[in-house]
Amino acid sequence: MKYILLLSITVLIFSCGKQDYSPKPKGFYRINLPEKSYRKAALNCPYELEIPDYAKLANDEKNNKNRCWNNIEFPQFNATLHLSYFPIDSKATFQQLSEDARTFAFKHTPKATAIDQSTISIPAHDVYGIQYLIGGNTASNYQFFISDSSKHYLRGALYFNEKPHLDSIQPVLDFLKADIKHLIHSVKWK
Repeated sequence: MKYILLLSITVLIFSCGKQDYSPKPKGFYRINLPEKSYRKAALNCPYELEIPDYAKLANDEKNNKNRCWNNIEFPQFNATLHLSYFPIDSKATFQQLSEDARTFAFKHTPKATAIDQSTISIPAHDVYGIQYLIGGNTASNYQFFISDSSKHYLRGALYFNEKPHLDSIQPVLDFLKADIKHLIHSVKWK
């Protein structure tokens, strides 16, 4: 009986070591970012561009009428870059199209913490436009339009296919912004 009591006290003393039992914060999955490499996209449109090797090009199935509305899907990141091409003509003027892009970007104002605009100017390819960097937990954090101001107009908007939490998607957003900037710099009008 003495041995059982002594053994119980010994176990009790050594099992009550100084351990921290405070709750641990939630963690996030590790994101493995692939090496950057690009290929020319197989488009039957009046422009050409390069997309990342880890992206998939798909026609926008919601708009069957326009063959030059495409989605660049990033399955690894659960994100899609929606591209919309419009010819500039009497139906759609450059002024109307650029105002539409501005309106779409500023629709995120209620959730946005900031909307920064900067110009895009690539005279060698006759590509000019504006990019919108939208801060906060908005549906789209990056949008742009580019044009030659006379015949061609291309608009893009990046969306993540999940509820937006900027602190969670920021590393992926920064990674994809570099890909989109490469895409913009690779555009050539036909």
